[in-house]
Amino acid sequence: MANTPKKKYNKKHVEKVQVLIATMNQENPIKLSDEMRVNNFVMINQITKIVVAPKDKLTSKYKIISVKEKGLSRSRNKALLYSDADICVIADDDMDYVSEYESIIKKGYKKYYDADVIAFFIDSDDKRQLKKKLKEGKLNLFKTMKLASWNITFRRNNVIETGIKFDENFGTGTKNYMGEENIFLFDCYRKGLKIYYIPTKIATIRNSESTWFNGYENKYFSVKGRVFFRMSSILWPILVVQFALRKKQLYKEQLSIFHALRLMVRGALDEMRKSR
Repeated sequence: MANTPKKKYNKKHVEKVQVLIATMNQENPIKLSDEMRVNNFVMINQITKIVVAPKDKLTSKYKIISVKEKGLSRSRNKALLYSDADICVIADDDMDYVSEYESIIKKGYKKYYDADVIAFFIDSDDKRQLKKKLKEGKLNLFKTMKLASWNITFRRNNVIETGIKFDENFGTGTKNYMGEENIFLFDCYRKGLKIYYIPTKIATIRNSESTWFNGYENKYFSVKGRVFFRMSSILWPILVVQFALRKKQLYKEQLSIFHALRLMVRGALDEMRKSR
């Protein structure tokens, strides 16, 4: 793990919280933010089809930027650059935040004042998407794999100063259409940032159809292998095996565990060759 400079924390400091929203083809971004019930936010609106692109708006309360590009991780990184907050909140555009989400997040960082990243509980209308609550406290490397992107909040300056960003080769809108949040958290851990979990609800994710998940098909496992290698060039074999065993009941009707392992290994080796 890389050594990072010691950071000074102030228990009494009240942080500015800002929601980073990635969305596409929105003709009325303000309406979307009202539906999400967010206060201070940065919204990156990717225009990928013919719509009337709204003009960029930069105010003290929100920033809306429309861009002609594609890729979820690219949107996350652009939102991070436009942000001026102490605490950033990763959001998808199908989330409804509780009215007190800012105070919950601020209290979390006051309680765990040495935290660089804090994940909070997100409810779901679709119980198949629902992530189980974890035990409150500091997370180890493998516990971070139980998180989704929408759980994540972080201290903006600490992430930027350590050179961490979302890998733009992974995530929706790329051929490696998942795993960007796991890579981000592994990079945080590798850089020595402290990651905590607080099982307090800050939002609900609405029941919506996935834009990338088409079942446990061959491509899914191949991409998983590439994600695991990018997460850790040392631990990837362990990550591959544990995933094949842990998710066996979900994919056993489509393919055997040996086929799943073979596809993930092939994907990991492909990513290894590209990284050389």
